[in-house]
Amino acid sequence: MELTTDSQEFLESERIEAVMKMARPNVTVIGVGGAGSNIVSWIKQRGIAGGKLVAANTDAAHLTITKADRRLLIGEKSTHGQGAGGYPERGARAAVESLEEMKKETAGSNIVFICAGLGGGTGTGASQVFAKELAHPGRLTIGVVTLPFSVERFRYENAKEGLKKLREYCDTVVAIDNSKLAKVAGDLPLQQALGVANELVGQFVKGITETITTASLINIDYADLRAIMEKKGLAAIGVGESQGPDRVESAVRTAIEGQLLDIKDVTKSRGVLVHVSGGSDITLEEVTRAGELVTKSLPPYVRIVWGARVEPQMSGHARVMVVLTGVESTFLSQQSYRLSLGPLKVGPRL
Repeated sequence: MELTTDSQEFLESERIEAVMKMARPNVTVIGVGGAGSNIVSWIKQRGIAGGKLVAANTDAAHLTITKADRRLLIGEKSTHGQGAGGYPERGARAAVESLEEMKKETAGSNIVFICAGLGGGTGTGASQVFAKELAHPGRLTIGVVTLPFSVERFRYENAKEGLKKLREYCDTVVAIDNSKLAKVAGDLPLQQALGVANELVGQFVKGITETITTASLINIDYADLRAIMEKKGLAAIGVGESQGPDRVESAVRTAIEGQLLDIKDVTKSRGVLVHVSGGSDITLEEVTRAGELVTKSLPPYVRIVWGARVEPQMSGHARVMVVLTGVESTFLSQQSYRLSLGPLKVGPRL
């Protein structure tokens, strides 16, 4: 029996839909430790399309207040749910103990985000193990981490060693330095300021995931993301948000000038990801303008990938996120700290 034109179009539509579902990448977001779990909670509360959220922690009490699709108490035999006590080696042992369970949670994932705060025990130690053991040639592994304030000397050294390992195991590690963030959010109350890092990481992961897996104003292809993030080492991120007639120009300027990691030379970036968000009033011309402005700031050989999403609650506003991959950071080259109070002055005896 010969098919009608309508029937042929229906079958073709069904076939395209099936191919699209097969081609759509599977994304898993893992929050490791307290800071990583807080990031996952932030994303879960705001909703994410196309991604699975997993929280992994050695602290049972913190897990009870964490929001996620799946919560894993890792290292139960070795830490008894009491945390890693700030020791990365304990966090690493906990990850090894629960590795098979985590492999099951990430089975079939094309992209794995590993979110953590570096400097403590679980986030620093367990994230290294997961990054090393979950990475394989068919998967893009992206670390997204926060670095401690420079005054936190012990945590600072732990973070430096942890970042070196993650850079070795992940395709790309996006790092946010809390010391740089303090300059952006320094006037905010403490609780709100500390939440800014969670929000930035959450916006990055949520924005990229949804722009890849769901229909957006301008989608980012998985192949394009892989091209700028596969084996690219360290990455820095900057975010700008503005309103008014020059909102895009202002947001781009803030994002480029306010990179949240000290990098040696912006022009030596090996890849750039530009993500634009705005309300239903944002125009294609504005989105294109954002890409052009970033392009002007970098050498012509740098590969740029960009995407855009409409978020109705952002009416009148534009947010631009710029991620520079393959950068060199001064954080890893800084000398170790040594406590010194200077020469002891002894007064005259009475």
